[in-house]
Formats: sequence, structure tokens, C-alpha cells
Amino acid sequence: MEKTIDENKQGNSLVLEPKANNDRKLFIESYGCAMNFSDSEIVASILSKEGFNTTQNLEEADLVLVNTCSIREKAEQTVRKRLEKYNAVKRINPGMKVGVLGCMAERLKSKFLEEEKIVDLVVGPDAYKDLPNLINEVEEGRDAINVILSKEETYGDISPVRLQSNGVSAFVSITRGCDNMCTFCVVPFTRGRERSRDPQSIVEEVNDLAAKGYKEITLLGQNVDSYLWYGGGLKKDFKNATEIQKATATNFAALLRLVAEAQPKMRIRFSTSNPQDMTLDVIEAMAAYRNICNYIHLPVQSGSDRILKKMNRLHTREEYFRLIDNIKERIPNCGISHDLIAGFPTETEEDHQDTLSLMEYVKYDFGYMFTYSERPGTTAERKLEDDVPEEVKKRRLQEIVDLQQKHSRYNTKQAIGTVVEVLIEKESKKSDAHWSGRNERNTVTVFPKENYMIGDFVNVKITDCTSATLIGEPVGYSDNN
Repeated sequence: MEKTIDENKQGNSLVLEPKANNDRKLFIESYGCAMNFSDSEIVASILSKEGFNTTQNLEEADLVLVNTCSIREKAEQTVRKRLEKYNAVKRINPGMKVGVLGCMAERLKSKFLEEEKIVDLVVGPDAYKDLPNLINEVEEGRDAINVILSKEETYGDISPVRLQSNGVSAFVSITRGCDNMCTFCVVPFTRGRERSRDPQSIVEEVNDLAAKGYKEITLLGQNVDSYLWYGGGLKKDFKNATEIQKATATNFAALLRLVAEAQPKMRIRFSTSNPQDMTLDVIEAMAAYRNICNYIHLPVQSGSDRILKKMNRLHTREEYFRLIDNIKERIPNCGISHDLIAGFPTETEEDHQDTLSLMEYVKYDFGYMFTYSERPGTTAERKLEDDVPEEVKKRRLQEIVDLQQKHSRYNTKQAIGTVVEVLIEKESKKSDAHWSGRNERNTVTVFPKENYMIGDFVNVKITDCTSATLIGEPVGYSDNN
């Protein structure tokens, strides 16, 4: 799976404006990728119609839900610790019900009910519309589970609430599931087959967000570049479509253009891309529209052709280089980030050096870097021995992290003396006298507040930097306001 949020990120308890007639309280936390946070907004929308207002106070909740990640063992351990906390509260408040949502629910299924004895309901990523029925089952004293995966469900007919939003940036889901059977990844088993959402419903959601004052959206999917809509939704069904359907199909590049033209003042980002599926027309669409941000999250996982083949990554090192060259040629100021795994089974020092040399070639802005974590049920778990010693994994990971920090600092230094456009998102963590936002390359930028406000587009002259942050002085509003 390709990520957009570190799965070790601390979960957020999410809350929205209460409805006056709702008399039950929902506490919902999300862990993992951006798709989980987006899904929690769908869940809150569904349950809002069932009498639930969200709360940040765990102790007062009637229903506690945790939206889970299975991408690595550490992510699951974090969820288990949270479940222990919920159940400690439940002993004081026996009327409270606890449920597990998302990928971990899909992976463990009924084991949560049969062995764990710590939850009341288990709901997979495609079964959120069944939550009202499942909650009724629990309230009648029965355990409840629905982990049936769907070939059609996209939740395109659900208008997500925006939980604990800054009112500036929002996620918009465009695909669900994944057909890329990377040998290390559990996502195809926990989120099912790939399917795409009706482009009209996507544009309508973006238009609605613009009307509510949002300034930036991120189009989300496990693999956005394989987005394809011809009136059906399932990518694989395209092979059997008629010539007319082929001629009128909407691919990801066409969707980008639709959204960019629908809201020319709104910033557009997307995540995540897969190197084997990203095409030149996507890069050309980015270059053609000023409001499509110059930033691509482009996971590579390894720089070794031998390891890429064992991972079932359907691209080679050289093909990845050609894609990078095409991006840099057509979008010279494009920020690029990565996912990398250290210590995949059979990885040698030569393979590791190939990864480091790939990083030197690309010089990524930042990345998500991890040691290999064997996941139950994956091809790698079943067919490959996890044979790289833990201390070797950790040493290789540290070398990757150190090199990435060097490249990150190199990239941020290039911005010193330039003027960048920043969308203000929040107050700086380190100073209540400074704003924090991101430039179009997705680099965090901080500057004095002066008279600017959250949601403003501001031109900022960069005067200093760290490896992760640009520091500057505002020089006026940008023409994007």
C-alpha cells in the first residue's frame, strides 16, 4: 500500500458540530493513512443521521470506534493499546460499546469477537453503511460483524462531514481498494478490489467544498493513477467495454483537468501514485494547470531491480529513473517524496547500495522510511523468509534516513532567496506569533502572522530553513486569493 500519512501517527479523536436532536455520543479515532481519516468522516456522516453527535471526551461516549491500520505490526500494536484504554473506561461505563473499523478489522475479522473479547462490533472498510444495523445488533445483546468486501462500493453518495477541520484543506476520495499485489502489502486483502468513483460526484464534492470556503483538496486513493471511470467503476471491467465506452472513459489525467477547471482558485493535490501507472498525460496535466500543485508522492520501496521483482513492483529501476526525468523536465520545480523499505527478505548490501544510489539520483524532498515488517497473509510472509537480521535492518534504515535528511536540507536551501506562495493552515507549533502553511512543493513554511489569516494565500520570501521547514517573511497576498 502507498501511504499519505505515517501509520505511526498518533490517532486523532474527531468531532463535528452537534445536531440539536441527536442524543447519543460517538468518539471516533483514526490511525494510519489519509484514506482512514477520510473514511472516518464518512462514518461520522452516516451515524449523524442515526442520532450520534461526535465528542472528544472518551468517558462520555455511548459508542467508541477506532479506524485501524494493518500496514505494519507497530500500527496494530498501537490500536491494541487504545482498545485496552477503551475497555478500562468501559468497565466504569458498561453501557459503552466499542467497535473496530478498517483494515485491522478486515484482517482479523471474527477473531476480535471470538478471541480478543475486547470489542462489540467489527466493521470492514466496505461495510460502513451497515453500521446502523450492526449497532442495533449490539444493543440487542449480540456481537456484530460485517467484513464483506465490495466490488462496487465507493461511498460516492455519502457527503462526508469534515471532522475537526481547519476549514482550509480537505480529502476527497476518488478510488478504493488496490489491484497491485505487492508481496509485502496487506491492502488488497483488507480493502479489496480497485474501483473508481463517478467523476461527476467528485466534482460536485469539490464544488461544495469550495462553496464552504475550502482552499485546497487532496484527491485520495491507494493508487490514484489507475483511476478509470467509464460508467461502471471497476478498472478491470474496462477490458470488456465497448469502443464508445473506451472513447468516453475518464482516466486520472482527465479527472485532474475536470477538477482543476471546475475550481481554478482551489489548490489540488493527490496521493498516492504508483510508478508503473503514472503516465505522461498526468504529468502534462500538472504542468498545464497552475492550481495543480507541483508535488508527487511516488513510492519506490527499493532501488534494486532484484528486490523490486521480489516485491512484485511492476517497474524497474531504469523505468523509475525515466519517470523522474520526465517529471523534472516538464515540471522543473516539482517536489517528490517516497516510501522506502529497508531489509526486505534476501536484501544484500549491494541491494541496499542500489537504494542509496537511487536516492542520490532523485534527491527526494522527504519520505516515509521503514524497516520491513512481515504481515500475515501476504505473499512475502508465505513464500519468503524474513532473513535480514534486525540490527542490519536498523543500520540500513538509519543510512537511508541520514541520506534523506541531507537531501531534504539540500532542497530547502535551494528556496532561500526565492518567493513562494503559501496557504496558511494553522498557527506554528513553535511560536504563536507565526503562521504555518505549505508551499506548492508540500514544504512546510512558517512566517510572522502580521495581519494575515488562516486560509489566505501569501507570498513569502524565504530567508532561512531547516531540513524540513522553510522560514521567511511575508511580502503580500498572492493573486490566488
